[in-house]
Amino acid sequence: MKTTSIIGLGWIGQPLGLYLLGKGFQVLGSTTSAEKQEKLSQKGLQAIRFTLNPHPEGVGFNLLFQSEVLVVNIPPRTRSGNGAFHLEQIKYLKSLIDNSPIQKVIFVSSTGIYPDLTSEEKYAEDFPLSIENTGNETIFGAEQLMEKDRKYDLSIVRFGGLMGEDRIPGKYFSGKENVAGHTRVNFIHRQDALRMLAWVMEKQLWNETFNGVAPIHPLRKEIYEKNALDLGIAPPGSYQNEPEGKDRLIDSSKILETGFEFEFPDPMRFRYS
Repeated sequence: MKTTSIIGLGWIGQPLGLYLLGKGFQVLGSTTSAEKQEKLSQKGLQAIRFTLNPHPEGVGFNLLFQSEVLVVNIPPRTRSGNGAFHLEQIKYLKSLIDNSPIQKVIFVSSTGIYPDLTSEEKYAEDFPLSIENTGNETIFGAEQLMEKDRKYDLSIVRFGGLMGEDRIPGKYFSGKENVAGHTRVNFIHRQDALRMLAWVMEKQLWNETFNGVAPIHPLRKEIYEKNALDLGIAPPGSYQNEPEGKDRLIDSSKILETGFEFEFPDPMRFRYS
């Protein structure tokens, strides 16, 4: 039985924990409050209170760092603009890992790391990234910190836009004017995101980087209109008058080559709750 710890039992971490339990893994996760801890316990997930503030705080959190595999899923709060705080969190976390018996780590990252520029070619995992060309300096810095002087096996999974269940793209633009609908999306359904993380563990795909995006890239406008039709919400009021074809697409062929199959390869057919 594989023992797995998940730092961050949130929108991805919680269903991942339940999915791994169903596959016979022994799972321990982290949460930030006693209230959340109780709710997770009712669902069958054992959780320990642990916060990076940015230094580690909590009760008995060293248990999280005794497992065979550690999944790190603490995205930066980029909207607050405090990238320095997140990088301090990662530094403290890295120190805890370095001083633990953990041998294998999956670090959940984002395709936001790639340049913001449109490109003829899809952005693949081997694209040469630097602090000068990255689309997000905080995400780039976090990956660099996790890679630096490591003694553990590390695989990085860069997810695109996480959608599905209660995250409905059309809902965010319902009734809005001058919406960008002319570019194609890089979305992944939550179910495929957690299946992909489990796949990396089960297939022992260590010391690799994988993009996690559905292989089909419909136009934003097509998705918003489909959501409106299917879910009875208002479509955008108007769209930007821009030509189609200016796309920044992410390549997901590397994970497909390992034998992974997307349950939701087409964002036009994503399942919502």
